[in-house]
Amino acid sequence: MKIKKSKKLGLLALLFMLMLPVSNASQQTINIGTIGFSPYGIDIQGRLSGIYYDAANIIVTEAGYIANNKVSPYARLIKEIKYGKIDMTIMFRYPELEDYVDYIMPLPSLKTVVIGLQGSIFKEVDSLKNKKIAYLRGAKFSDEIDNNRKIQKLQVNDFLQGIKMLMAGRADAIIGPLDPILSAALQIEGQNVQFGEPLVVDLRTPWVQVSKKRQAHVDSEKLKQSFIKMQNTDTLNILRAKYLTPSH
Repeated sequence: MKIKKSKKLGLLALLFMLMLPVSNASQQTINIGTIGFSPYGIDIQGRLSGIYYDAANIIVTEAGYIANNKVSPYARLIKEIKYGKIDMTIMFRYPELEDYVDYIMPLPSLKTVVIGLQGSIFKEVDSLKNKKIAYLRGAKFSDEIDNNRKIQKLQVNDFLQGIKMLMAGRADAIIGPLDPILSAALQIEGQNVQFGEPLVVDLRTPWVQVSKKRQAHVDSEKLKQSFIKMQNTDTLNILRAKYLTPSH
């Protein structure tokens, strides 16, 4: 059977189009929420970065999606992932989210510490009674401390605010993972903040989490494979070194 030249050209054009890579217009966008404190999620006049910000973007783009990432406070992200306003986040596991998210892969565990300025000593949780602790709004770092009414928790928007409260004598200590506390201290210009010995009060693991309300257009297996690839290239340690150096 003979095919006219015009039809041949049409078929060749169609095959060529089918062989082209898929454009961004046909890719699914994944809306990501990154916790808004350094070094995990950083927002400097709209310029976003951070360990978890970069890691989430890598996971999503490697899985074949378009990453739409924003940096927000802890409390807001918990609500947004719970009600499906965002597709994905990286944060600790919280009991109130168990029925609302799928846990994809765990990141390295983080030590939660209580730490004050140089000279302060906290040997155990009991030594925190009647003390004022700067506590990140919306976060939950230690059940033992959360449930102890004799420890006063002062809500702060970020760790930098908490450290400034320490330096002003308005708080006795600050609680949280050690890395973001040290990172926040580096942001105080002209000050070399000296801390005392940290009291380790918990060990918690952050997870890549996907909202169950957004399962229809998020392939969890693709995200998992992308995470494993990132893990095998030591990307998390590279990002950690990048954002925890004094020159950053």
